[in-house]
Amino acid sequence: MMNSRAPDGAEFLTAVYEIDGPASTAQRVAERICFDQTIEAEAGLLPHVLQAEIVGHVQNLQQSSDGRFEATIRFRGELLNSDCATLLNVLFGTSSLRGNVRLLSFTMTDELLSSWHGPRFGDESLRKILAIRNRPLLCGVLKPLGRSARELAELAAQFVEGEVDLIKDDQSLLDQRWSPFEERVSRCAEAIDDMSRRRGRPCLYFAHVSGAFEPMRKRAVRAKALGATGLLIAPGLTGFDALRSLGSDDGLSLPVMSHPAFLGASVGSERGGLAPGVLYGLLPRLAGADLTIYPAFGSGYTMSQQDCCSVAQRCRESWGSLKSTMPAVGGRIGPERLSELKTVLGSDVACIVGSRIQQDSEGIPAALRAFHRAMREWDMA
Repeated sequence: MMNSRAPDGAEFLTAVYEIDGPASTAQRVAERICFDQTIEAEAGLLPHVLQAEIVGHVQNLQQSSDGRFEATIRFRGELLNSDCATLLNVLFGTSSLRGNVRLLSFTMTDELLSSWHGPRFGDESLRKILAIRNRPLLCGVLKPLGRSARELAELAAQFVEGEVDLIKDDQSLLDQRWSPFEERVSRCAEAIDDMSRRRGRPCLYFAHVSGAFEPMRKRAVRAKALGATGLLIAPGLTGFDALRSLGSDDGLSLPVMSHPAFLGASVGSERGGLAPGVLYGLLPRLAGADLTIYPAFGSGYTMSQQDCCSVAQRCRESWGSLKSTMPAVGGRIGPERLSELKTVLGSDVACIVGSRIQQDSEGIPAALRAFHRAMREWDMA
């Protein structure tokens, strides 16, 4: 992803939107976006010189392959203040209400991007921690809601025995009477650490901490004290700034996994909303997610193969000094899908295995060994 400075040295945020045609209509809509995303008012309410500085500018308008138009619009960096809320408002605040405008991508000039630290660890550091060089990572999910903390810890131990690399709480787990937060995190962290020592390599445990910011921060601190080695946050529920705050907290210094709960509502349709590459790729990466979960294509969720690939591309492509985020795909994935996923997405991906694997008649460790066999088979192919 290219980040360049304008010839006059100014800093800019550049966004690409998909809008309806014909060309004359697309031009009017693009100009309306320039106003909507800045002053949200009609021309003439500001002095001309000031309006020229604040209102966005259409850089390019071209017809796309499906007959719609792609409008590239540049906004001055002075509109931003280095938080996610302001960035989202400039990118798609009012225009998101139109229903027929889609945000396809965005980038920033280097100076603007330098105030965003992105993932603390990124995919390369995660692989070093886990001592996994080039195969997909396997992530087990502790579920369902209703199991006791002891039962979830036993499930975690079976996942580690089956050689998963990561384990996360289900997003439904937080602090319920069936499984209180402190007891669950303590028991699961202890079980995962014990089994990891037995097998001779680590398994990271991502405790779910989403909520109102202050309770969430306290839960994150407590989760680390109880032995969690990662945090699971759903930015669709908490806001991307909450993810960014915890990910950049030097006192925590834990890898962060982004969960897509509620984010799917922002994808909209093919004519509006946020493109999956933005929603599951660019935004979590910019906010500091080390892994970002999203639906795999063919999983029963609304996700095409092309969109699935676009998320992975946004997670990995060069973007200033930001480290890469590891794409993590889910949706009842079985070993029979690994070859297809690897062919399409490559090996630098995490596969989420949840409820389906718990139904295997051979048991969880044996079911997970089938995943590892499938990975070895495609490596030899």
